[in-house]
Amino acid sequence: MESPLHSGVDPEPIRFLDDAGDYAPSGTAAEFAEELEAVGVEDFKQWYRDMVGTRAFDTECTHLQRQGQLALWVPSVGQEGCQVGLARAAEPQDHIFPAYREHAVAKIRGVDLLNIAALFRGLTHGGWDVTDPANGNFHLYTLVLGAQTQHATGYALGQLLDAKRRAGDTALDAGEDGTATGDATMVFYGDGTTSQGDANEALIFAASYQTPEVFVVQNNRWAISVPVTRQSRTPLYRRALGFGLRSVQIDGNDPLAAYAVGRRFLHLARTGRGPGYIEALTYRIGAHTTSDDPTRYREAGELEMWQQRDPIERLERYLRSLGVEDAFFDEAHATADREAKRTRDAILSLPAPDADSMFAYVYSEPHPRIEEQREWLDRYESSFEEVAE
Repeated sequence: MESPLHSGVDPEPIRFLDDAGDYAPSGTAAEFAEELEAVGVEDFKQWYRDMVGTRAFDTECTHLQRQGQLALWVPSVGQEGCQVGLARAAEPQDHIFPAYREHAVAKIRGVDLLNIAALFRGLTHGGWDVTDPANGNFHLYTLVLGAQTQHATGYALGQLLDAKRRAGDTALDAGEDGTATGDATMVFYGDGTTSQGDANEALIFAASYQTPEVFVVQNNRWAISVPVTRQSRTPLYRRALGFGLRSVQIDGNDPLAAYAVGRRFLHLARTGRGPGYIEALTYRIGAHTTSDDPTRYREAGELEMWQQRDPIERLERYLRSLGVEDAFFDEAHATADREAKRTRDAILSLPAPDADSMFAYVYSEPHPRIEEQREWLDRYESSFEEVAE
């Protein structure tokens, strides 16, 4: 896109698979090709299982919301390629801060998808225990847009300062001394959030302190209902360059590109080379949430064009070119459907939480305002018993 603010020619987004799924690396992909050398066909098959499993779960939860069983649902259909590639690029010790549609990332890190469904059913205040190793350092969903960027940057600064102290440096200034941390932080958000003050403040802080961090912007074109071309007169990855971060633009529907760039950027972050920024060009096939109607603001032709770039279909074509046969794909889809049904049956049988839980974990010590609210709720609920008598 050309504008008065940006009239230069951007390089082609980094990609290894073309729109059809044939292996056809872009010129910009050569720098990252070595990151794929250790990835074999069995790995790619697991990525495919991750993607179809997440989509089956996603579809089931959309149905549940339409039936009144979930208060809201945030679909991720169309964005599985970016998420799977980046999640598989992370190491177990890395920490990941999501927005609220990173279902594939959660699945890969070990979070039971039932916990995500329970969150949107209103049965939990967070969704999962972040301190439980089984959940893979995957932090809680953040519905306050942009807040997770500052949470992640603060955590990444802690990783850096911890590493400095382990090395005998007690200075609070993170500086630019190239301290290796051994772990990194990755944070996900969408193109709409790039317009939030929090996200831009996080970039300033990350650049200033050279945090071991990777920012991932899933540019799905529409935020809620405003096109990205109205939000930014220049490609989003260029904004990060202005803050002093290494920054690239990738084909977000190509899981190979997401993996290769994510792996390189996370390695650089862990080894003291500072933060990076990845703009993943993808598309939100469905609605922003189930309370949204995308037919009111986007054309059917645009949707059809992006459906032809479906990341699952692209990876399937690539796998077939590697000799993978029908039996694998049949098994992957059957397993995905079984797991989605398991989640559906489980979510419908979960008990309602104890009402006292909304008060029990607000403060570590007793607080008079919380006690006042608890007593009010007790009186309110008791009033129904009196009416019944």
